[in-house]
Amino acid sequence: MTGLLLRLAGPMQSWGDHSTFSVRDTCTVPTRSALLGMVAAAQGRRRGTPLGDLTALGFTVRVDRPGTVMSDFHTVGGGLPAERTVPTAEGKRRPAGSGTVVSHRHYLADAVFTVAVTGPDDLVDQVHADLTRPVWGPYLGRRSCPVEQPFLLSGPVPDAVDRLDHLPLNRRRPIGDVDVVPVDFVTETPGAEGSTGRMTLNDVPVEPPPSAAVPTPRRHLHGRRYLAREVHVTTRELPARSCAGTGLDYLDRLAEHLRGARP
Repeated sequence: MTGLLLRLAGPMQSWGDHSTFSVRDTCTVPTRSALLGMVAAAQGRRRGTPLGDLTALGFTVRVDRPGTVMSDFHTVGGGLPAERTVPTAEGKRRPAGSGTVVSHRHYLADAVFTVAVTGPDDLVDQVHADLTRPVWGPYLGRRSCPVEQPFLLSGPVPDAVDRLDHLPLNRRRPIGDVDVVPVDFVTETPGAEGSTGRMTLNDVPVEPPPSAAVPTPRRHLHGRRYLAREVHVTTRELPARSCAGTGLDYLDRLAEHLRGARP
């Protein structure tokens, strides 16, 4: 199968896993539901549109920089008169003096991920065309988190997952005489080498109501449903020379690699 290579970087990212209205969490890695949503947005699909034709897509995530979890204490509607307070679910307004809505929103700051998107050739070709000319621009989990360029690193290429081993790492090289650096890979199947752990994500979109035989899914406040899946986190050692730094140093190195100047 062919695949695409994406770079997910920006000042902030947020990949919700079990969010409620008042607490908006973030996973430490991009979720499947968010990545499918990114593709669907590029295609111009509106919220609630079925995504069944995208289920053949697979995602392998390389963690260039894990980032730092930060929390935003968020308020809406404080100090407003009754006619301008936050609407309620019934379409009315909250009483004056009690209109403040408080939420805690969590983000990843300064994180960078490189993602191999794989699938059948015709589907990958279509996704590449959609991401090249998106109807709605990509964002990193929330619309307040725009994606940094470069974003789409390659067109359809064979062995996209294997190419993650060779793309420059968007991180600084460790100080000292270091030959290798540990890098985490998040996959849907166990890694062939390295130390592997597992974690559960509630990020598989479900379209029809589940039958009694299907585990109860997480339900989003807009009616979307998500089932849990297990992913594998494999820590592998890559050559320290793969570390290309940050800023212009990284961009220059990446451009050289994509032009074929580096193996």
